[in-house]
Amino acid sequence: MSSLRRTAILARIAASSRESFILNEMQRLGFWPKNKDRPGVVEEIIEREKELIQELKALNKQDKLYKDKARLLNKIRKERMQASKAKRLELKRKRETEKLAKAEAWKKRKETEILYLGEDVSAGLHQQDFQEGKLQEKKLPVFKDVKSLAQQMGISVGELRFLAFQRKVSKINHYKRFLIPKKRGGHRQISAPMPRLKNVQNWILQHILYQVPLHPDAHGFVPGKSIVTNARPHVGASVVINLDLKDFFPGITFPRIKGLFRSMGYSEQIAIILALICTEAEVELVEVNGETFHLMASERHLPQGAPSSPALSNILCIRMDKRLRGAAQLHGFAYTRYADDLTFSSKEKGEAAIQKMLWQAKKIVEDEGFTIHPEKERIMRMGERQEVTGIVVNDKLSLDRKTLRRFRALLFQLEKDGLQGKHWNQSPHLLATVRGFAHYVAMVDPTKGAQFIQRTEQLLFTHVFRHEIRHPSQAQRAREAERLAREKKAQKPWWKFW
Repeated sequence: MSSLRRTAILARIAASSRESFILNEMQRLGFWPKNKDRPGVVEEIIEREKELIQELKALNKQDKLYKDKARLLNKIRKERMQASKAKRLELKRKRETEKLAKAEAWKKRKETEILYLGEDVSAGLHQQDFQEGKLQEKKLPVFKDVKSLAQQMGISVGELRFLAFQRKVSKINHYKRFLIPKKRGGHRQISAPMPRLKNVQNWILQHILYQVPLHPDAHGFVPGKSIVTNARPHVGASVVINLDLKDFFPGITFPRIKGLFRSMGYSEQIAIILALICTEAEVELVEVNGETFHLMASERHLPQGAPSSPALSNILCIRMDKRLRGAAQLHGFAYTRYADDLTFSSKEKGEAAIQKMLWQAKKIVEDEGFTIHPEKERIMRMGERQEVTGIVVNDKLSLDRKTLRRFRALLFQLEKDGLQGKHWNQSPHLLATVRGFAHYVAMVDPTKGAQFIQRTEQLLFTHVFRHEIRHPSQAQRAREAERLAREKKAQKPWWKFW
């Protein structure tokens, strides 16, 4: 008993009773038997006394608390605050769990779905109904959802979203823009897509657009056709009419492209994505705090420079080509179209027939959503030079004599004096431009073109190839080493690669 501390003894007595404490100590020390099965009367009385004393103390404590209202209110307030704090913590943990679950679900959903692609273009992304029978009839690929579209393109859904997203303000841009001079003065803006976007546009061109049969009178950017096939039907005509469509590619906007893909049988969702990939808006560059931003400055339209734009324009013009051909046949005219150049020709030269043809052609063009360029309308009659997409068609397919004389003179000067101070069509790459023009002549007139090609190839050998043989550059030496490595690898037995 003496080993126990006084404070501990008093605490135990206060918690029960003096008799209970003495009984427990006597049992602990072995002076009182522990009747666990059937405790004696004394033990029961002492234990009952202990319970009553504890209840009395609790009642006295509660009675004192009720008498002191301020203390009672403080206790109630603390209990409520503790309960509220516990509830808040529980709610916070619940919200964090739900937030993590939603984030994980959203992450998984983004891997297979596209739900938003920017302002003003995302309204129909939830519509996934498509016409499978119509697509199969036209031998077009079927995309049941965004995931299947991305898989067939060979990219992820995330990359597809990145390429199609419309950003009104952005630090990045999918196009490189530059100007090239026009033949008749001025400049034309070219929007060349970056490699990743260009690959996807090429996929659309090969697997979708090339599967759509075009009107036979369309010759621009059609495999197997050229400016020569476009000009040939108009050789020897009495009158040739040439009309030009104003702002051809910029006039074909995003809604028309989306409607085109929709008419093929694709869902609204797929049509929106394909149309966004194939269109682009003009941008303005703004610099803020040393950073350059691209601001969307126009409605989305076909970019001039994208591989998919010419084919899309040809498909959109199918109905217009049908109507113009019907009108031309009605008035005794032949009709062809090369991109935005419309050409009509006739063996007759009656003024009434010409005016009827012009009026009806302009009406059809306006009905189809295009505009005739008022300054590029030409009526070329017999006796004057008749040109169709730069080719003279009066008696046979030929080129302008004045241009050919200038080209012969240039070749003579190059052969005699070399490249210094010479130019052709304001191009910085003289020999490449000369070679291209020689092949252009050969396409129109094979006899004259063969002579020009022979002379230009000799010039290339003299001023380029011979110099490279005598003074190989570092890049040329690297290419030669790579070629030798490929040849050596090709001679290696196949089992050595395993």
